[in-house]
Amino acid sequence: MIEARDLRKAFGDFEAVRGIDLAVRKGEAFGFLGPNGAGKSSTMRMIAAVSPVSGGELRILGRDPAKDGPAIRGRLGVCPQEDTLDTELNVFDNLFIYGRYFGIAAADVRERAQELLEFVQLTDKAKSKVEDLSGGMKRRLTIARSLINRPDLLLLDEPTTGLDPQARHLLWDKLFRLKQTGVTLVITTHYMDEAEQLCDRLVVMDKGVIVAEGSPAALIQEHSTREVTELRFGVVGEDETHASYAEKVAEQVTGLGERVEVLPDRLLVYGDDGDEVAAKVHERGLRPVAVLVRRSTLEDVFLHLTGRTLVD
Repeated sequence: MIEARDLRKAFGDFEAVRGIDLAVRKGEAFGFLGPNGAGKSSTMRMIAAVSPVSGGELRILGRDPAKDGPAIRGRLGVCPQEDTLDTELNVFDNLFIYGRYFGIAAADVRERAQELLEFVQLTDKAKSKVEDLSGGMKRRLTIARSLINRPDLLLLDEPTTGLDPQARHLLWDKLFRLKQTGVTLVITTHYMDEAEQLCDRLVVMDKGVIVAEGSPAALIQEHSTREVTELRFGVVGEDETHASYAEKVAEQVTGLGERVEVLPDRLLVYGDDGDEVAAKVHERGLRPVAVLVRRSTLEDVFLHLTGRTLVD
């Protein structure tokens, strides 16, 4: 569905994407993970055939976007990060008018719009104004609109940003069902649980390059430990900074796990037995104000690979 070799994107002297290779197979959910400025959005715009390639090779659905842009875009669905719904139209007409842009016959697009409203559970809102919808409803309508042309490839940029947990889980269910029907999904996200729930494979991008690739489980197994012990300590003294205080405490837990990460508000100690690490912390006379033992996540992978969190 997507094949890139040494793909590059430059804006003047700045190179946002610095030579990446990737391949997305039909029917899978493929994710881009990384902080702002990592090159995810620039890559997605090239895949969407709306931003020209600066270097390397890119094929979308077997075609060259430089030559076959309109044909490629006709087979894509795009769900942007920001809702771009037409507030002058009601819910149904947002789908109907958008479908007509693709040249779909009026009767067919009317039937398709009804199907999609049912799929995203908005049938009872068909005549409602867009501004009267909740945030979760707007996101579901945006996804429904991106599916009006029955795309082979659906691009989703931060699909659940700003949604409450219930709305996020409902949207995850809809995306999972889409994948089961054979639609290929390409997703960018900042949410670790979202990537682990939805993505069959993903790449971690940082500073325009791919620093890791694989399934969520394989990446966690390769780049982290089974468990993580989070240690929160009290406020710092007047004569020291948060950084110096954290580093001082980090020295005292050295050797209790495979590695220690120092974050502004806590220490992360990586080991296969988090409860054993927590017990040894107390044996050394340390008294954190809070201790949490949890399984490793993709955020731990990212910390290990880049030394920073995804929200930088």
